[in-house]
Amino acid sequence: MLVFVFGLVAGVFIDRQYLAGVVPAAVVPLRAVPDFLLMSRAWNLIDAHYVDRASIKPKDMTYAAISGMVDSLGDTGHSTFLTPDMVKMADSVISGHFAGIGAEVRLKGRQVIIVTPLDGTPAQRAHLRPGDIILKVDGKDVTGQPLGEVVDHIRGPVGTEVVLELMDPTTGKTRTVTLVRAKIPIHTVSWHMLPGTAVADVRISSFSKGTAEELSHALAAAREAGARGILLDLRNDPGGLLTEAIDVASQFVTSGNVMLERNVRGRVRAVPVNPDVPKIHLPVVILVNGGTASAAEIVAGALKDDLHAPLIGEKTFGTGTVLQQFMLPDGAALLLAVEEWLTPNGHSFWHKGLAPTEKVALPANALMLRPDAMKDLTTEGLRKSDDTQLLAGLKMLEQRMQKTAQETVAVLGTH
Repeated sequence: MLVFVFGLVAGVFIDRQYLAGVVPAAVVPLRAVPDFLLMSRAWNLIDAHYVDRASIKPKDMTYAAISGMVDSLGDTGHSTFLTPDMVKMADSVISGHFAGIGAEVRLKGRQVIIVTPLDGTPAQRAHLRPGDIILKVDGKDVTGQPLGEVVDHIRGPVGTEVVLELMDPTTGKTRTVTLVRAKIPIHTVSWHMLPGTAVADVRISSFSKGTAEELSHALAAAREAGARGILLDLRNDPGGLLTEAIDVASQFVTSGNVMLERNVRGRVRAVPVNPDVPKIHLPVVILVNGGTASAAEIVAGALKDDLHAPLIGEKTFGTGTVLQQFMLPDGAALLLAVEEWLTPNGHSFWHKGLAPTEKVALPANALMLRPDAMKDLTTEGLRKSDDTQLLAGLKMLEQRMQKTAQETVAVLGTH
């Protein structure tokens, strides 16, 4: 299940390094000459004989052919082809800002659901609510459309309007809302103390520039608020910058490696913990699901191997590679897996995902509890929540906190 923020190009959260090579001048490998001739033959047949002449668009045919080549690799959801517009949108995501309405959404069956309106955004000011179903965009029915297409309908230039028809899932009532698109800073970290506990629920929604710094501030504030345990929510986190993932994991892990990298020749290189980031020494439990991918999987794998931190929820997505961006002459790009990630203990999760320590499914109609939506949550409301994954994580974390407290008392008692 993929989650998007309106304004993002669909699916482009990329775990790429700083390297962004330019593809060299076209040279057909000798062993590929028959295949290139075959493609040329198909192109010429279309150009010579297809009756709908207006539909023959060389650029579209080229992009479709490149996309097909990348898709044939089977690295679904990771290695990909980006058009020039998609490259620009991806760069805006990684730089930490984009234009849109500021709402996280997901696809549920045939319907697009509002997950969370972000603070200080057009979506929040228009009173969009978690669970709202988007029926129409600018008068066009979007039920049954792919999520990426709905995102494309809603995003647009800053200052322009978009009209949404929404339905309240509880009452069935519909309403029409007009929003003005704005440039929205991406805050990837949010947190809240779970009511009636000493646990801070810390969520990382993606790994953009500045995520690690945001996390260090959040963890410091949580400790000051009395947190004695951290519930780290990485559910539906599609990943992002590799460097940010390393610095995030390094705030929990004090020594050793965050991960291993295996290159095309089979050589393995260790990626050590960054010793210069702030450290937190509190019990941690991690929430994961099928939308936990790439950089988020690096963090989950590092904390599981190095700290024996439990993973609660469902198996992760399995995008375990370093992605390198190769620019094409017209501004398009290929994002290709060039190195495989392994957990510190050498476990591969590419195409396999990370298995949870405790498998807990979220009920079909349940929405995940988010820190941004917990301002009015009571202790009773928390315990009655249908977010079974969060409650299971909280239960395990409280057990670990109790064990830590007992061990501390035992150590103090020896002096």
